[in-house]
Order: sequence, then C-alpha cells, then structure tokens
Amino acid sequence: MKKIQLADFEMPKQWYNVLADLPTPLEPPLDPETNQPMNPEKLKALFPEALIEQEMSTERWIDIPPEVLDIYAVWRPTPLIRAVFLEEFLDTPAKIYYKYEGISPAGSHKPNTAVAQAYYNAKEGIKRLTTETGAGQWGSSLSFATQYFDIETIVYMVRVSYEQKPYRRILMETWGGKVIPSPSPYTEAGKRILEQDPDSPGSLGIAISEAVEEALKRDDTHYALGSVLNHVLLHQTVIGLEALKQFEKIEQYPDVVIASSGGGSNFGGLALPFIKDKLDGSKPDTKFIAVEPASCPSLTQGKYDYDFGDTIGLTPLMKMYTLGHDFVPPSIHAGGLRYHGMSPIISKLYHDGFIDAVAVAQEEIFKAAVDFARTEGIVPAPESAHSIKTAIDEALKCRETGEEKVILFNLSGHGLLDLSAYDMYLHGKLAAT
Repeated sequence: MKKIQLADFEMPKQWYNVLADLPTPLEPPLDPETNQPMNPEKLKALFPEALIEQEMSTERWIDIPPEVLDIYAVWRPTPLIRAVFLEEFLDTPAKIYYKYEGISPAGSHKPNTAVAQAYYNAKEGIKRLTTETGAGQWGSSLSFATQYFDIETIVYMVRVSYEQKPYRRILMETWGGKVIPSPSPYTEAGKRILEQDPDSPGSLGIAISEAVEEALKRDDTHYALGSVLNHVLLHQTVIGLEALKQFEKIEQYPDVVIASSGGGSNFGGLALPFIKDKLDGSKPDTKFIAVEPASCPSLTQGKYDYDFGDTIGLTPLMKMYTLGHDFVPPSIHAGGLRYHGMSPIISKLYHDGFIDAVAVAQEEIFKAAVDFARTEGIVPAPESAHSIKTAIDEALKCRETGEEKVILFNLSGHGLLDLSAYDMYLHGKLAAT
C-alpha cells in the first residue's frame, strides 16, 4: 500500500505530553535576574495562561479544543506515504515511509501549533501577536491561523530569508501579516545589532529579541514562538499520533524515525509519540535521529547548559544544547534550522541517550532533495531535505546489510517557495556548507 489514510473521525482528539513519561524531570527555566526557577506569573506578559499551564504540565494527555479540531480538519489527517519509487531508485530492501505535512494551507507542519496558539490567545482577549520567522514557514502559518480569530500578526523575518524568499513574505501579507526584516531599526534590540553590523544577515535569536521586545510594550499584545518550547512540541504531536494509527493499519512499526531539527518542533512532533513506546519499554530498539545543518549544529557540537532563547537576553534561561545565544549561523537556505539552541525536551532526550543526532551539509541535502523530487514527485522544503538525506543514508546501509528495516521520516513542508535555492544548486552556485 503506497498511501495510508485516516478518516476524519480518526484524527487525534488529544495531544501527547512526553513530560509525563520522562525518567527524570526537565530542569526548569530560570529567571535571569535571580537564577531561580522562573515564576509563571512573569510569563503572563508574553503568553496566555492556558499555554503557560501546558508548558509546565505533566499530564500525559491534553484535550484538543473543538475549535482547534475544526480548523485542523481543513487539512488533517495528513497521509503516510510509502516512497516506493525512491526505494527502487536506491535498490534497497528497506521500506521508506514519510508523513507528509506539506498539504497544510501554509505548506508545512507549523499550523499545528499556530492554530492552537492563536486560539488560546484569542480566548484571553489578545488582539496582536508578535513573532519571528526564519524561512517563513512559521510566520506564514501564524498569519494563516490568526485570521480565524481576528488577531493582528507582526512577523520579524530573518533578513537573509526575507531577501531569499520574497514569496513567503507575500504569503504572510496575503493572510494579513505585517512582515519586518530583522534586524530592524524599529526596536532597541534591532538597533543594537545594526550598530554592531549594519549588514547583519540576522538570525532567529535576533528576530526573537525584536518580537519579544515589542510584545512587552503593549498590554494587548502577546508573543508566539514556533518551536523550542514544551507547549509547541505538545501541539505538534498530532503528527506522530496519526502516524502510529497509520502504521497499525498496515501492521508495521518503524525501526528508524527521522526528522529535521532546528528548534525541535518538527522532530518532536513526529518522534515523541513513538519515543513514548521506547520509554515504557514496549519498543526499546527503535532508533531516533534528529538531523541538523552542519553550519548550525547545536546538538552535535553545542554545549548542554542554560542559555537565553534570544540574542539580547530577554527570555528565561533554558537548559538546552546551545551554540551560544550570540551565534549567527551562515546564510544557508534552510532558514528554519538557523537557530542557536535546541528544545529543552529534545536536548534532554539526546543528553540521556534516547535519541541520536547527525549534522549534514547544505550541498548534500539538496542532492537528496532533487533525487526525491525526481522519484517521488514532491519538491521538499530545504529543512525537510535534511530528513530525506538521512533516510537515504539509512536505506543505503540496509542495501549493504540486506536488512528490511522500516524507515519513517517527516516531510514537514514543500519547497515550492524555495525554488531559487534549487536553481542555485542545479547551476552549481550553492555554497557547500
């Protein structure tokens, strides 16, 4: 069977919270003023109470509100697809499956949390949301979601991606979002960076600083984050929960689960429901691989320590793998993975040995993406191409060993608005890093 579908009524009605099953608890976020655990009351300037509760919750299952389910139903459940043509191309005995999140209106997995965050903010009477975006997948998803709840959206888009991906800006503006290239002259954080480097390409850390600063200035404004935080990974678990049901339908279970990892929501969304089976001992041998860019390798080369989530130092301190909050990555085309730190949940799972991580170069991922497009037909986002590259590597290992492993990866977005990067690769103009 090439495509495994779920009926609408089979869409998950609850999110899975891995904090209930971790062998040891996460280290709490710290208040940078005191170095003591952050008082949740202080977070109310940025987030609605419901999201703060989800951030701290250790309940295993959290109900998805009916209003959120109604909007999810526009594109969910998403298909699980067997990459039979890629298997033939690779001449591998492995079975390769991908969960295809690119069918959402925004073209990626990001609306899974954007809709939820917009809903909870609207319930609290919030009229404006500020956020950051790298490649534009998150900014466009939040711009899409807030239209359902009459919320104004201001997006600080990393400058290099703003210039590389003009159609993502247009998409955000079509949904009513206001897009500002970051660093900008409109915030103190942006001015500080521009004074140091007028030609700064920007980073997600800088854009977060600008968005947080603006949110703190107005009572009618909150901040929304597209990755990293516990509640974001929670909302994304609809991906893995659906995939579990789909594998049950064909009486299979993945031996290897792979997803790209910049801040952690892509990987966490697919992997965490399967990691539950590893943690409870029912599937102890499943291998999990988080894939990051070689130019921004927080897991494979970062330090496991407390650090700010933004460049200027406006956020709480989080225990995570980090390259340092002032790290500015090279201007690769996978803008959604250009983040200095990693989700505390994913960081802990990696530190405690439950998952693996690899870093791959930009030129390698585009080769894999083109091979995938020429076999399976879908042009993937550069972020998703990291998963494809690693899935191909795992399938080629099976060709050498003869093992018939089941490989699952998250195809978290399409690349139809990233064609300028493909053009550069196809004509030999793409940097290798």
